[in-house]
Amino acid sequence: MKCSSCRKAAKWLESKDFQFKLIDILKEPPLVNYLNIALEQYSNDKKRIFNTRGKAFKALNIDIYDLSREEIIQLLLSDGKLIKRPFLVYKEEKVILGFNEIEYVKQFM
Repeated sequence: MKCSSCRKAAKWLESKDFQFKLIDILKEPPLVNYLNIALEQYSNDKKRIFNTRGKAFKALNIDIYDLSREEIIQLLLSDGKLIKRPFLVYKEEKVILGFNEIEYVKQFM
């Protein structure tokens, strides 16, 4: 696991005895229904789903807000590097993006 945020999230989850499965989204992008859940949750700011610091995103040179939901999903499926990591799916109904210990405590404790 190269992503430092993913390593921090995994370490935190392990320390709280959460069982989880790591999936390399660069090789196996999230399912469309999980991307839809994320888009629903972050409908106020669709850009939060994207790894905006990454080279892949910066190379796009497009305005995410001009894209439809379907276009965003196709874009995210086309390159896992565009997706904010970690992309944590909780109970098949919630998506938590990135790693922030305070946010994780709020979500899981």
